[in-house]
Amino acid sequence: MREEMKKQKTVEQDIREAQYAGQRALASLHMAEEKLGSARNWGIWDMLGGGFFTDMMKHSKISEASSYIEQAKKDVADFQRELRDVDTMIEFHMEIGSFLTFADFFFDGLVADYFVQSKISDAREEVQEAIRRVEEILAGLSNISRNLIGEEN
Repeated sequence: MREEMKKQKTVEQDIREAQYAGQRALASLHMAEEKLGSARNWGIWDMLGGGFFTDMMKHSKISEASSYIEQAKKDVADFQRELRDVDTMIEFHMEIGSFLTFADFFFDGLVADYFVQSKISDAREEVQEAIRRVEEILAGLSNISRNLIGEEN
């Protein structure tokens, strides 16, 4: 009986750690999504002939989004490590190629702008899917946690 209680406490701790890591991942994913949305908006203006300033703003937002995506990758990797303790896994892969920034500045035109815009949209969709999956797993962890607490009482 005492061994079962100890094991349950360990499982509860593992769940709390996974939830915390998941919340961190979710926060960085939401920031990446926000910056990608902003880059998308600047990209639309760029495609409509916004000029150099618009190009600079778009790439500034892409750069900010890339930073948040890198942080999200680290946070999701931490989340995956924590989930191993509770037998759950997710996968995550995303990057915005540096060639896109180069191509857009030096071959500025509708085709390059459209290509960059397409990559921004693809990255945003990946981030949104990752958010959905992390939220789904966090909900599952909450259910497991509630069930364990119910078993204690």
